[in-house]
Amino acid sequence: MRALAQISIAAMALLGSVDQTRAQAPADFFKGRTIDLYIGYSVGGGYDVYARMIARHMGRHIPGNPAIVPKNMEGAGSIRLANWLYNVAPRDGTAFGTVSRGAPFDPLLGAPATQFDAREFTWIGSANNEVSVCVAWHTTGIARFQDLLSKELVVGGSSTASDTDQFARLLNALFGTKLKIATGYPGGNEINLAIERGEVGGRCGWSWSSVVATHKHWLEQKRIAVLIQTALTKHADLPDVPLIADLTRTEEERQIVWLIFARQVMGRPFMAPPGVPPERAEVLREAFMSTMKDPQFLAEAEKAKLEIMPVSGAEIEKLVKEVYGTPKATAAKAAAMIR
Repeated sequence: MRALAQISIAAMALLGSVDQTRAQAPADFFKGRTIDLYIGYSVGGGYDVYARMIARHMGRHIPGNPAIVPKNMEGAGSIRLANWLYNVAPRDGTAFGTVSRGAPFDPLLGAPATQFDAREFTWIGSANNEVSVCVAWHTTGIARFQDLLSKELVVGGSSTASDTDQFARLLNALFGTKLKIATGYPGGNEINLAIERGEVGGRCGWSWSSVVATHKHWLEQKRIAVLIQTALTKHADLPDVPLIADLTRTEEERQIVWLIFARQVMGRPFMAPPGVPPERAEVLREAFMSTMKDPQFLAEAEKAKLEIMPVSGAEIEKLVKEVYGTPKATAAKAAAMIR
């Protein structure tokens, strides 16, 4: 009995310690700590560039001014990181990450490798509302979308779960384009190198903000042709490039396009694991949105030609729940098209 009492006292002390940690004021909790910001792709791509810039500024807006350290965890089009954040990462506010804008919806679309429910993540925010494009290298002879209906274009991809692969497959299924996907590249940076080496002739699912930020010289030198915008609305920079939403012919096609491209609203999403204490989750959300308005951050983003059109964590949370309410029959048809 005495041993049981000692165990009970120890357990109560441990629970008290946990409760005390959770009850700490955010400034006390975060002071002197390091927050790990995980990036689901390799160094040098668009997601990496955005995340590293945010890491340099966001700590100033968190009470206690913790250091934020970016770390890359690429694999499976960022599904590896999404699974890790959901199942393994600490749930105390010291870890968050950025994954493909499409990864959160992969469970809905039947992706077998997913081990998460995106509705349960702690959504922090998005750096922009994104428009993606398909491009072709200047030596391919493909200069406009209509060319894809008669000529094959080999495009680079990172995994079946990524925009690079899914957007190309959807175009093939809906419109009969002749896109052939060479997948398995760690990230967008490697796909771009493959384009230059002649391994592939282009890519789909490439964020327009990344094109401008990292390869504007390709546009200026006419080394790539922008073929189509894969989003729900056109980008102001591309008034003459066709939009996939405008090419749909039936209500079913419109529903499928909405389901797949609603992700563009959360173009550069950041989220923490489920179960982060609400007061710390709110601190991270507020710090993220404050960073998006920070003059130093905006000056650096402008210099790097990074588009900033922030979306709040609350807006992303609402969007994810709405998308997960898609009728199962529609989701099944969309899944069959992109797999």
